[in-house]
Amino acid sequence: MATKTKFLTAINFVAMVLSIPVIGTGIWLSTKQDNECVKLLQWVVISLGVVILVVGLLGCMGAFWRVQWMVVLYLLLMFVLIILLLTLVVFVFLVTNRGSGHGHIVPNRAYREYTLGDYSGWLRHRVHAWNRIRNCLASSTTCATLTQRYPLAQDFFNAHLTPIESGCCKPPTLCGYTFVSATYWISPINIGEDMDCLTWNNDQTQLCYSCNSCKAGLLANLKKEWRVADVVLLITLIALIWVYLVGCNAFRRAQTEDIFDQYKQGYT
Repeated sequence: MATKTKFLTAINFVAMVLSIPVIGTGIWLSTKQDNECVKLLQWVVISLGVVILVVGLLGCMGAFWRVQWMVVLYLLLMFVLIILLLTLVVFVFLVTNRGSGHGHIVPNRAYREYTLGDYSGWLRHRVHAWNRIRNCLASSTTCATLTQRYPLAQDFFNAHLTPIESGCCKPPTLCGYTFVSATYWISPINIGEDMDCLTWNNDQTQLCYSCNSCKAGLLANLKKEWRVADVVLLITLIALIWVYLVGCNAFRRAQTEDIFDQYKQGYT
């Protein structure tokens, strides 16, 4: 009986430990500038991880003290949490699956440029309240550091810029602006018809923060980060399902053996 109790406690402890990658993923996302500005689902991930931790602790206590109702409650709640985590994993996959999200190649440039059409409607809807997001991005040092890092035009053109740097810190290449510095460009005589060409401003507080290319760059960053997070959550989900099934089987066998022991005691 002591061996069965220890095994079931250990299994429930593993379930509790599996909350760590979920919580860690949410914290990692919340530390990213783009997620901080948009606030998508990182707090949902953190909250889900904390609940898994609490439920896992409940299961450990129930198994260790052999309190049947606590173990049963743990199994029921963990089943619900597995369904919720599965739903989250599938949802993130679906909303980040549309389009390549890798950006478009620009001739004679190492960086890529991005368009809003490459992303799902749900992601595009996240940038509708753009004024708040714009102010959040403009308050960062993302664009300010480019001038020091790439003082020469060729250095800048050969740079592998992040999607936000490419979309928010410079005008689109098709506009035909002439490089002066990474965040200061001379307007051509005939500006293209693209609205981003007219939106660009050399004012360091404006730049291309109001451009569609900036919105697309932000979504490209978000998509990349959430795809990484989704892989971590998927691996955790698979491990959690395995632990849950082993725990259910261990609990069922323990119950069967208890009934058999009680029957033998009554018979003798």
